[in-house]
Amino acid sequence: MKNELAKKIILPILVFIGILGVWSSIANNVEEFPTPYNTYIAAFGGVNADGDEITGVLADPFYIENEDDKGIFWQILNSLQRVFGGFALAILVGVPMGLFIGMSKSAQYAFDPFIQIFKPVSPLAWLPLLLFIFQDINLTAISTIFITSIWPIIINTALGVRNVSEDYMNVAKVLRFTPLEKIRQIILPVAVPFIFTGMRLSLGIAWLVIVAAEMLTGGIGIGFWIWDEYNNLAYDNIIIGIILVGLIGFILDLMMGKIADYFDYTKKGRA
Repeated sequence: MKNELAKKIILPILVFIGILGVWSSIANNVEEFPTPYNTYIAAFGGVNADGDEITGVLADPFYIENEDDKGIFWQILNSLQRVFGGFALAILVGVPMGLFIGMSKSAQYAFDPFIQIFKPVSPLAWLPLLLFIFQDINLTAISTIFITSIWPIIINTALGVRNVSEDYMNVAKVLRFTPLEKIRQIILPVAVPFIFTGMRLSLGIAWLVIVAAEMLTGGIGIGFWIWDEYNNLAYDNIIIGIILVGLIGFILDLMMGKIADYFDYTKKGRA
């Protein structure tokens, strides 16, 4: 047990040191590429290697200069609002559709070819068309997230329905359950873990999509902020943005994982 704990602490530290070594090597060989030290200063403030006093991105994340110039907190908040807007729509449409497809062979045959065709389409392919339709940055971003993140929810919900035992379905027939009673008392208890797995995958996709979408649509958001820093040649801020995107994605995935575990009756103590 102690060895496992030591491995979980020591091994990530060793990998982190290796990453810093590779990063420093790239900075030494690529002109203007930021060093780990300069990136730290750009994040938290201080005096950089050139002797300049820097106000860190994370030192004052809540500032608002004007509508187009806001701190990193507001950039992330705007992105999260769009993500959860599209994600909520994907749940509202995807779960009922997945239940319908899972319960009906005809629906499966009808919808499956289109799901397989549209599922691999890149969000960047949808973006120009949706921007033309809505003529609005927020609606375009939300609808892009909705279209690209709905598929895991539909597929996993339908898979959960198809995993319901035939014995349970026969009991529902004997007891003459209505369709709603069948869904509530037989199907959902079995399908819920699958549904939350789909939602977890969907939220990860939504967070990936918003960064790319904001780079193209502009406005306030972490994706546009990273692109704007590229235009300003602030490469250290780009690295900060990448790390923040990764950390927030990790936290979102962790949250969805905990929620999924709570509703999963197969987990220990909840059977």
